[in-house]
Amino acid sequence: MPEPLISIVIPAYNYASLLPRALDSVLCQMADDIELIIVNDGSTDDTREVLDTYLAGREGNITVVHQANAGAGSARNHGIRLARGEYALMLDADDELLADALDHLREAVRAHPEAGLVLGGQISVYPDGRERVRTPTPAVGTPEQLIRRYLLQKKISISHCCTLFRRDLLLARPYPESLRSAEDIPVFAYLLVNASVALVSAPLARIHKHPDSLRHSRVDEEGVEEGIEEVFSHLPSACQHLRSRYSAQCYLSVFRAALLAKDYPAARHYYLRSLRLSPIQALRWSYLRKALKLGTL
Repeated sequence: MPEPLISIVIPAYNYASLLPRALDSVLCQMADDIELIIVNDGSTDDTREVLDTYLAGREGNITVVHQANAGAGSARNHGIRLARGEYALMLDADDELLADALDHLREAVRAHPEAGLVLGGQISVYPDGRERVRTPTPAVGTPEQLIRRYLLQKKISISHCCTLFRRDLLLARPYPESLRSAEDIPVFAYLLVNASVALVSAPLARIHKHPDSLRHSRVDEEGVEEGIEEVFSHLPSACQHLRSRYSAQCYLSVFRAALLAKDYPAARHYYLRSLRLSPIQALRWSYLRKALKLGTL
């Protein structure tokens, strides 16, 4: 078979009930220049059976692999290593591509062959049925400006399912497999400063928000520090002065998570850690008022 243009990698862990929706959204767009790779990351539900039944008798560039549970980063890396496409798209098993997504991406890489990253729009779908269309923002500037806008100002949004990556860049900077949460941030930060970015304003995917997302899981202090190190160890020297502010922001995130879990001693500890790292970050009123209620200050 000819080499595919785009490899779609779906890491699947315990989403047997939702996986067919993601598969349908890809299979209806399959063509000779597309390959699909599903990595079952040691699911304990019916994911294996769903895959066996759903893909039985289907032909084309479809690969299914099963591995012991090692996390989303490991599953994505496994799929990327198996992939043959020049570009890769990471589709989460609980999300779905829109019907014209791959056409938009083909047009984008034809128009911008120099791009290592293509950012598309998305439709965020909330548990109560609300939907919000989000369009990508330009990602241009110096490495320091890009990292500031991505990590601190949140003005550059990058999400799996609506982002196309040049695969050689993902091989050069794999997902850190020791992180079980936010393992995509170090990769996205690296790509921003090492690749030119093209935009597709049209929505490419429906991304379903739900409370059991890994993004909402608790992370201990060791995990926070490891995540910070993963981000900055691959960034140029011009970006290193942003580390303290980003670290403070990470501790504010776990401060908020500890509050939600009613772990007030941990919340106080994380807030004071953030305050020492960057008063500018920690003294924003949205966080300060929560700390004051705790009697932290």
